[in-house]
Amino acid sequence: MQPDLFIKSLIGFLVASSIVILWIGSLVFLLSTDISQLILLWIVLAILGRTLIQTGLFIVAHDAIHGSVFPSDRRLNHWIGQLAVSLYALLSYQKLAFGHWQHHRHPGQASDPDFHDGIHRHLFAWYLKFMQGYLDKRQRLVLFFGMGIIFFTLHLGFHAPINNLFLFWVLPIALSSIQLFFFGTYLPHRSPSVGSAESSDDASSHEVISSNYPLIVSFLTCYHFGYHWEHHEYPALPWYRLPSVRQFEPQKLSSMTDIGKPLVFDLLQRHRC
Repeated sequence: MQPDLFIKSLIGFLVASSIVILWIGSLVFLLSTDISQLILLWIVLAILGRTLIQTGLFIVAHDAIHGSVFPSDRRLNHWIGQLAVSLYALLSYQKLAFGHWQHHRHPGQASDPDFHDGIHRHLFAWYLKFMQGYLDKRQRLVLFFGMGIIFFTLHLGFHAPINNLFLFWVLPIALSSIQLFFFGTYLPHRSPSVGSAESSDDASSHEVISSNYPLIVSFLTCYHFGYHWEHHEYPALPWYRLPSVRQFEPQKLSSMTDIGKPLVFDLLQRHRC
């Protein structure tokens, strides 16, 4: 194994593991917390914190699709991605990978599952179309019954209060889907002429524009995926390295191998079989 590949794999594994551990630890802690003893501000902050960590799970799965969580071992990389997306909302990793690679191959076109079809271009209509694209009938059944079983197992078997379950588990899933759509799909892929927060210099053949948020705001909004042109230009970069594209000359990254492409092609082949 190349030393550079080993270091990338180690860092990717540690980052992904940290998010998963934070997700499990925060959920266990908040489900056992007596919220009647908390002021409203702390409850709101807890919900927002859980939402950010929830979004982090999806970002881990997304990076796994591009092969950047554990690039030295595709099987382990797949497993981490599947674990993350299962914890997120019992989603299918293969279906997510198939749809996401279609998005990268045809951004802003009719065959892009993340893009509006010219009819559902407004925020709420686009969001509903976006969700329907990833939650087909089978996935909705898995989500409904699977989460229902988990919900009542936690409530009846582990005595987790229903209010805590709704506030710190169910609600963050819904808020995270909105966060991912708004900052990771809607803002980057709407018309560059709309709004003034994006940089017009970022428009390219990717049909995408990037935000100009400062580093900490970029992280809090969507793990730097507001830097969306950078992600489409360098899809094998994990989320925590996206700011480096804005800080250094792009030529310094030109020698980087796009390890995500063959990984996703493997998934596409499996999906078709």
